Amino acid sequence: MPLNDERPSSSPGANETSAGDASAGDASASDASASDASASESSSSSCSPSSSPPRAVTLDQVMDSTRDLLNLHLSHHILADRHFRVPEEPLPEGSLWKTVRDNLHKAFWDILEAELNDDPPQYGQAISLLQEIREALLSLLEPSGGQMRSLQDQILEVLDLDLIRQQAQHGAVDIPGLAVFIVDAMGQLCAPARDPEIRKLRERAGASDAVALFREIFRVLDMMKVDLINFSIMDLRRVLQQHGAAYERDKFQKVLERTPSALDRTTAWIRSAMEELLPSGWGSDGVKGQVALPGPAQILNTAYLQLLRWDYSRNPLPETLVTEERRLQDLQRRLQQNRAVCQVLLLVSSGAGDAVRDLPALTERLKRMVAVLLDGMHRTSFDLDEALKGVGAKVCCELNDSLRGRGHPALSPAQQDTLRGQICSLAQPENPVRTLVEDRVQQYFQTLVFSSEPRVKLQEVPSGLADIGAELAALGAAFLPLVSYNKAVYTPFYMSVIRKLLFSQEPPHGTPSTGGAAHSTGAAAHSTGAAAHSTGAAAHSTGAAATQSTAQPAGDAESSG
Repeated sequence: MPLNDERPSSSPGANETSAGDASAGDASASDASASDASASESSSSSCSPSSSPPRAVTLDQVMDSTRDLLNLHLSHHILADRHFRVPEEPLPEGSLWKTVRDNLHKAFWDILEAELNDDPPQYGQAISLLQEIREALLSLLEPSGGQMRSLQDQILEVLDLDLIRQQAQHGAVDIPGLAVFIVDAMGQLCAPARDPEIRKLRERAGASDAVALFREIFRVLDMMKVDLINFSIMDLRRVLQQHGAAYERDKFQKVLERTPSALDRTTAWIRSAMEELLPSGWGSDGVKGQVALPGPAQILNTAYLQLLRWDYSRNPLPETLVTEERRLQDLQRRLQQNRAVCQVLLLVSSGAGDAVRDLPALTERLKRMVAVLLDGMHRTSFDLDEALKGVGAKVCCELNDSLRGRGHPALSPAQQDTLRGQICSLAQPENPVRTLVEDRVQQYFQTLVFSSEPRVKLQEVPSGLADIGAELAALGAAFLPLVSYNKAVYTPFYMSVIRKLLFSQEPPHGTPSTGGAAHSTGAAAHSTGAAAHSTGAAAHSTGAAATQSTAQPAGDAESSG
């Protein structure tokens, strides 16, 4: 969630693939039903956008909010991505950062070699090196909690820098002996996966090239540090599975207290969902008192469905969803591609008739081929018209080969021209086949989001979408945990925003209002009273519904796609 109108930066972490959404849904089961109901009742003042005039934000507040946001993002990615880990080489090959780092390291080792080759040898750089190694070994000992006290005492005794400085003054520093001790200590601290590296170091410990040996020691020490970090991440993930939703909610609350505008985009997002559900004349006296207002769960579910067709080029995501931006964009891209594949297959089925309708192998082959040709269609630079021309030509060739191979006549030139023209017309947004598929895909996800048992509905694909049924089920299984976990974390904030939008004297932005809107709240008291009473309970019901859709972790759902 960026401050004010800043664009979110890229998500932290490595190996960020679409298959990485892990057990975010599992964590909501322990937090949603118990905490959200009570939190929503007490969040009218604290979990809501401020109505007071804007106030200046100090640098300390900005830094505190930035730290809370970083912690929120990091905890969310650790929990949501079971493959989240720190890579052994975090800098990309050929990057400026890696080039600068490598040059600095080379300069360090060149100075060390020059000092050790002096006559008499100089040990200033070597002592700095030993100090870094000592600090690294002691930091690797910290997670042991004092269980390796004897090794710690040995490190402090052998790598006594004051003693080594005295030895350096008399030219009596035993560099090979220190290297052997360091390698032995590393062997006791490293993970079993690093044993081969330790054996190589022991083999080189007796060599005369001390600089090369210490360079390898540092390389293995860096790997051991990464191993310790990744082990800590695994350990932290178990804690976050129980308390992750409450932790993220608390961090976001702190940011909201320092930055009252931190829910502006979220408010606009929820308002947009309300505008879909409310009649056009809701702001007038005659309509506002008669229309039954949508419930909070209905508003939220409608808002989540908007994310599947979100235009990232025009609107940044709501603040409460920026941690899911990468996953949402990936879902949207895959959904867009599968819709296009389904549209082409429907045209092929209607154009070629019974000759190809009952050939599942041909359908699968066409599906893979069209998916490859339309790969990257979400990019603004993608030429959809040209790609569809290629799809039409390839589909006709594949159909003719299949028909001839089974003893049927090939498609006539007129049939091929008609089919190619129909496929090319899919580039038009108002194309009836395209509109039909998009509406039914949206209907499928609407059924999932509004269902009390969404997992049961995953395989119930609407008519006409059977060719992409498996892909839709995988996308639905990835979308549901994302929605449920977001509800578990941010439902109290959403409830406060919905209350203000539903029961304020002004209608939602974009709906017509009249002069009598100021006193229409009193006229609508009876019709809105029940909705107001139900708002607090909606947090509990929304959270409970969230827990029902977390039977499968998000990572499992996406990996199945």
